[in-house]
Amino acid sequence: MGICGTAMGNAALLLKEQGHDVFGADAGIYPPMSDVLADAGIEVFDGFDASRLTELQPDRVVVGNAMSRGNVEVEWLLNQSELPFVSLPQLFHDTVLAGRCPVVISGTHGKTTTSTLAAFLLDASGAQPGWLIGGVPHDLPGGAKLGEGAPFVIEGDEYDSAFFDKRSKFIHYRPQVAVLNNLEFDHADIFRDLADVKRTFSHFLRIIPSVGYALINGDDANLMSLLPVSWTQVVTVGQGEANDLRIVDFKDGAEGASFDLLWKGQLWTTVRWSMHGLFNARNAAMASLAAALATGLSCPTEFDLSALSRFQGVKRRQDVLYADENWTVIEDFAHHPTAVAGALEALRAAYPDRPLLACFEPRSNTAASSLFQSAFTEALSGADSIYLGAVHRADRMLPEERLDTAKMVSELQGEGRQASAFSSNVLMLDQLYADIEQGAGGLVVFFSNGSFDGVQAKLVKLLAK
Repeated sequence: MGICGTAMGNAALLLKEQGHDVFGADAGIYPPMSDVLADAGIEVFDGFDASRLTELQPDRVVVGNAMSRGNVEVEWLLNQSELPFVSLPQLFHDTVLAGRCPVVISGTHGKTTTSTLAAFLLDASGAQPGWLIGGVPHDLPGGAKLGEGAPFVIEGDEYDSAFFDKRSKFIHYRPQVAVLNNLEFDHADIFRDLADVKRTFSHFLRIIPSVGYALINGDDANLMSLLPVSWTQVVTVGQGEANDLRIVDFKDGAEGASFDLLWKGQLWTTVRWSMHGLFNARNAAMASLAAALATGLSCPTEFDLSALSRFQGVKRRQDVLYADENWTVIEDFAHHPTAVAGALEALRAAYPDRPLLACFEPRSNTAASSLFQSAFTEALSGADSIYLGAVHRADRMLPEERLDTAKMVSELQGEGRQASAFSSNVLMLDQLYADIEQGAGGLVVFFSNGSFDGVQAKLVKLLAK
């Protein structure tokens, strides 16, 4: 149920790979996941229908966390006293991760890129890993693979598991190597405050076995406040001198970034790649150490990291949608102030001579609320011109509870930025294109964790003409 979500769709592919007959339903059937599922021979139904389930009589039902009471299939399921059902994380705990070496990548930001990096490095090393990635990697054959080796890389999301299981997903994932990339307040619909988020991460730490590893961002005060832990092996990663694995001599420019990784004071490797941003260097450091430890090496520096130079990233992470001699259009998944600020800093380094136009859709429950009003304003001030799209489902919040984009515009203009807010994303596109027609060139970046009503593709079509 809810098969077209990225995680759910990829899980369906893994179940199919295990030899099961798999079908599913969702309220919105659209590419790319619908095409991927069809290519794998998985039947997908558009919309929910209890009578269809009565006819098909499944042996087991996997319930996505977007499903809720009142859905006709959910109500049918709960009335079947003998039909087993599970959340997606519980399914993985029971069927995919048992007997494997799960490499669980957690954190407020960077989970998808770090997971992709770890799987890519393990695959390049010949470890034959499995993986479940919440995105579309450029360097792997797909977002999911069962694999034949021991390592299995999976994103450890702190979001809840299902309407009947409010524990964070990562609690189910049997971590042997756990990456804790960063920790900030997010998911305001699930967590009360930062302390509540820290609580669930502390629970995650508690299930790492004594023979396992917790890889901690040693530069993150929120994560470091969860230490010490006595029951597992803790390794710290970051720029600070106290970290076990250090990122040093980071440089970023138009052609990409370079940095050194030092393991306990000794040079492990020098990385030169096309990726931008210090945050991606952190992702690489975490993924490198996680991959090395997952292969059982007694000394991580024995693990070959030469494949890093070939890494091309993940779709919707600084993805170039269009480029000509004047304009470049990029799409990025960032939807938290820290991620937006980091992406803009990286794009400044990649395109130092171009005006930077940032289009932001406040779409997630947290981004649409007033919680990060000041933080988003500060983050977006890293652009020259800011276009604020419509607040997603604004009618569901009281005015004082939702993001005040008009106030953001006023504050950004006070800092010397060009800024505008719009009641619809279509109106935003109209103004953006009018400004582009008057401009000499620049870089346009769209920030959203959703569709942005397709304005990115519409802009590309306009520019292509």
